[in-house]
Amino acid sequence: MVRPPVLPGARPDWLKIRLPAPEGVAELESLMREQKLVTVCEEARCPNLPECWGVHRTATFMLMGAICTRHCGFCNVGKGRPGELDAEEPQRVAEAVARLALKFAVVTSVNRDDLHDGGSVHFAETIRWIRSLSPRCGVEVLIPDFGGSATALLTVLEALPDVLNHNVETVPHLYRRVRPDADYAQSQEVLQRAADWRDENAPAMRVKSGIMVGLGETPEQVLELMADWRDSRVDIATLGQYLPPSELHLPLERYVEPAEFEMYRIKGLEMGFQRVESAPLVRSSYHAGEGFEA
Repeated sequence: MVRPPVLPGARPDWLKIRLPAPEGVAELESLMREQKLVTVCEEARCPNLPECWGVHRTATFMLMGAICTRHCGFCNVGKGRPGELDAEEPQRVAEAVARLALKFAVVTSVNRDDLHDGGSVHFAETIRWIRSLSPRCGVEVLIPDFGGSATALLTVLEALPDVLNHNVETVPHLYRRVRPDADYAQSQEVLQRAADWRDENAPAMRVKSGIMVGLGETPEQVLELMADWRDSRVDIATLGQYLPPSELHLPLERYVEPAEFEMYRIKGLEMGFQRVESAPLVRSSYHAGEGFEA
């Protein structure tokens, strides 16, 4: 039985993070700076960075700079006017993947509404470079909505990622507050189009999406959203606790207890998801490579 919500206050024990392998974290940080790369791990202040970098030796590479054209209230990535694309970035990301000998790489980006293709060609080039230098490495791309462009989405799909991920981030009725520059129906359409293409062209590809909880949604609304995902034939779902990066970001409405996360996991498997990652510290790329066979 799910207990009543724990309202914001002192961080509960289940959200306390241990800090393993600091030498491993320093090594990866040095590599990222050497290769002039940006990671969402750092930009989003991900609580799992010590574990992922220090223990699992994984990182989520963020393409196209550290300035986003949108203004999501939960996100710590900088907002404003981005710079020019770095044409050599896809190759440098692939070189870092090769040096780390990764079995699975995750690549995401800021939103680039200033670009005619939303950066889709840059994503595709990065996938192809990783395939070239690390042919046995799996690739997940966490993409923006590309302004709803079917052509941009197709550009990424035709580069054949192993996982096509697009996060809806929150339930529909919170979109205006949480994602003022985005549209829930458009994000669901991205997932639907990706699944349609997958079914016709690349049956082994997986479609994935995720949300944060603790922003004011109800369990019933979360389950309705998960049903929407299944209607769009999403294969993998991620659910994690929202933690404000600073006092300037959207306030936390509640801490969601582990029992509620477990309920979402069980319900999701009953709905037909192939995998449901649902726990307080889950983030979109957390354990992304689990179950991947190179």
